Amino acid sequence: MAKKEEKTNAMRLLEQKGAQYRAHHAEMKEALSGVEMARLLGLPEGRVFKTLVTVGRSKAHYVFVIPVAASLHLKKAAAAVGEKSVEMIPQKELLPLTGYVHGGCSPLGMKKPFPTVIDRSAEDFEEIIFSAGRIGYQVELSPAELRKALDFQLADLTE
Repeated sequence: MAKKEEKTNAMRLLEQKGAQYRAHHAEMKEALSGVEMARLLGLPEGRVFKTLVTVGRSKAHYVFVIPVAASLHLKKAAAAVGEKSVEMIPQKELLPLTGYVHGGCSPLGMKKPFPTVIDRSAEDFEEIIFSAGRIGYQVELSPAELRKALDFQLADLTE
């Protein structure tokens, strides 16, 4: 008998909102870097995105989604959310804050919604890929389909 495909909270949210997506799964014991995941999936690095969680000077939290091979430009990120500055949260705070572990953090289905900004380069692709909320699980969908399940803005975020 075939094993039933596991769904993550992010996948369930996409389905609940009627968003069309494709799931990718690679069995692994520990997280790969985003670049390694792009290679494993046989996709260009620019099309695979990572989810970064930050805290602003105001102590508000923000989510930034950028290509896996890129670095978040903190000044651009701060400007995109109207903060004087933002910084990455310590890794130990990720799970209690979002419900996700490092290497399996999705912008979808966090414990509570945070303002989310996706790098403008996402517009260059019909579909982008990002974590589905568990190590080894990815979702692929268009930015338009993602809007059905996530309120986000686009901005230039990388160095």
